[in-house]
Amino acid sequence: MFYDLHVHTTASDGIKTPEEVILSAIEVGLAGLAITDHDTVNGLETARQFIRTNRLEIDLIPGIELNTDYGDDEVHILGYFIDDGNEQLRNRLSEIRQQRYLRAEKMIAKLKGVGIQIEIEQVKELARGDLIGRPHIARALQARGYVASEQEAFERYIDRGKPAYIPRYKFSPAEAISLINLAGGIAILAHPGLIKEYNKIYEIIKLGIDGLEIYYPEHSQEQILEFTRLAQNNNLLVSGGSDFHGEGSTESRSHLGCSRINEEMMNRMREYYKK
Repeated sequence: MFYDLHVHTTASDGIKTPEEVILSAIEVGLAGLAITDHDTVNGLETARQFIRTNRLEIDLIPGIELNTDYGDDEVHILGYFIDDGNEQLRNRLSEIRQQRYLRAEKMIAKLKGVGIQIEIEQVKELARGDLIGRPHIARALQARGYVASEQEAFERYIDRGKPAYIPRYKFSPAEAISLINLAGGIAILAHPGLIKEYNKIYEIIKLGIDGLEIYYPEHSQEQILEFTRLAQNNNLLVSGGSDFHGEGSTESRSHLGCSRINEEMMNRMREYYKK
């Protein structure tokens, strides 16, 4: 009985639809998963209806991944068991979505300034959902033949310090944690091993995070042991997930279910949530 608690769909920057993700999770034998799209909850109801209509035996945990900035570090906060109908959450996500769209427009304008002709409509079509991120711009660049891969698009044009990069809308970890809690959810620090400045993990713990994503494809065994000790010493929940975006996506860390937690860990999380 395993659970992958970090999965993306076409509602944000994933390649598979919510329905396709559910079927893939069943195919690989998962007992449950959390759909945690970036800054949106729009894939959750689609997934729930698909499970109900087809009477599928899989546990769906309603989630989200909020992208935040903490100094020079990009810090992601996962939310589990959120009420995706919460008005405050939806209003704030609408603001973030609008800021993402404006950022994409500015990046496309900068690309045109270096002789690359893509349009916002092309990017929207590739996005499929209503949320636009840099991976969608990267896919548009690849589709038009300007680069051979999404990774090359980031490395040459749209990553930090590159010609078309535009800083993100500022959103803090503290606000992300508060927003998740307001929506009735629990907040988990995503992939702490990717945070450049290690002391920031301690600072985020002090902000009131509920747990750490310990099992993650890019975490070494040493990091897993270190974060496990950190969680034990601070009475934090243990989470894990694959950061799955779909086969062929450079954003995807690996295959669905490659990093996960067991039933005992999942039950601890449920008990914590109920309290």
